[in-house]
Amino acid sequence: MESDTITPGQTSKADVAKWKALVAEFQTPSRWRASWQLVNTFGAYGLLWYAMYLTSSVSWWYTLPLAIVAGGMLVRIFIIFHDCGHGSFFESRAANDFWGFVAGVLTLTPYYHWRWEHSLHHASAGDLDHRGVGDIWTLTVQEYLESSRWRRFAYRLARNPIVLFLLAPLFMFVIMQRVPARKASRRERHSVWWMNLAILGMAALMSTVFGFVPYLVIQLIVMGVAGSAGIWLFYVQHQFEEAYWERGDDWGYTEAALKGSSFYKLPKVLQWFSGNIGFHHIHHLSPRIPNYNLERCHRSDPLFADVQPVTLFSSVKLIPLRVWDESDKRLIGFRRLGKLKKERALQKTHPAPVRERDTNKSPTADDQRPPTA
Repeated sequence: MESDTITPGQTSKADVAKWKALVAEFQTPSRWRASWQLVNTFGAYGLLWYAMYLTSSVSWWYTLPLAIVAGGMLVRIFIIFHDCGHGSFFESRAANDFWGFVAGVLTLTPYYHWRWEHSLHHASAGDLDHRGVGDIWTLTVQEYLESSRWRRFAYRLARNPIVLFLLAPLFMFVIMQRVPARKASRRERHSVWWMNLAILGMAALMSTVFGFVPYLVIQLIVMGVAGSAGIWLFYVQHQFEEAYWERGDDWGYTEAALKGSSFYKLPKVLQWFSGNIGFHHIHHLSPRIPNYNLERCHRSDPLFADVQPVTLFSSVKLIPLRVWDESDKRLIGFRRLGKLKKERALQKTHPAPVRERDTNKSPTADDQRPPTA
C-alpha cells in the first residue's frame, strides 16, 4: 500500500480514512496481553520493594540500585495508568478505572484529574493557539523577545535541564498533583482529594514497615528516577528541531500526530521499561491503541516508516532547543535566538536603503505607462 503525501493543515478525507483503517485492527484491547502486563509490571515492582525492605537493614548500597530499577518500573506502571486513562488498556471501562486508580496511587497521580488534563493535551498538541495544559512551556521567538525580563528569566529557569529534568518532576508529582486545577470539574477535584487520602494511607502503611525516614528516602529516589525519565520521554516526544507547531486553520490533527510526535527508537530493554511509548506518533494518531499494540501498528504500513526516528544518542542533542521560530518552522536554542535578536535590532537601527532608479537606464514599458485615474 502506497503512503499518501500529507500536507500541513490540508489533510484530505482520503488521508484520514487511510490511517483510520490502518489503526482500526490495533485498537482492540487484549485481556490476555493486559493481564500479563499487570503481572510482570506490578509483580516486579512489588518484588523490588520487598528486596529493598530486606536490603535496607543490611546496606543501603544494595538498596540504592534496587530503588533506581524500581523507578524504571514505575515508568512502566505510569504507561499502564496512561492507557487506562485513554480507555485502551482493557475493553472494560470498570477494569480501566480500577487499575488506573491503583497505578495512580503508586505514581502519586490522581486518575480522573490527570485523564481530563491529558485529553486537552491530545486535542491541542502542536497548536500554538492552545498551549499551556499538559505540555512543556514553549514560547515562540516573538513571544520571548516581547516578554519582560522577569518572564524571560522564569522561562530560562523552567527550560534549564537541571530544573526541567531533575527538580520539576519531583515538584510536579509530589506537590502539584495534590492540588486540583481551577477549571477542574467536581469529579476531577474529588479525584485529587481521594487520591491524596489513598496516598496518605499507603505512606502510613509503608512507614510502619520500613520506618518513616527510610521509606521517605526510598520513595523520593523511586519517584525522582521515574519522574525524570517520564519528563525526559515527554520532552523528546514533542520538543525536537523540526517538530510541528501551527496556528488556527493551518493546524491539522493528522500532521500534529505524525510530524509533531516523535518516534523515539530505544534499545529493547528501555523500550520495555517505557512501555513502548517511544512510538508516540502512533499513540497520538490513535490514543485508543494500547501500548502493547503500538509497535505492531508502526510496522504495519510504509506510511509510518516515513517518520524519522530519534535515537538515544541523537536525543541528547535536543536539550539545547528552547524556543519555536515561526518564520523558519523549527525549534531553536538561545544561541540562535541571540543572533536573531541582534539581526532584528540591526534592522531597526539601520533599515535597508531604498534603491533609487537608475536614470541612465532606458525607460521600461511600465515607466512609460500613464498613471491611471
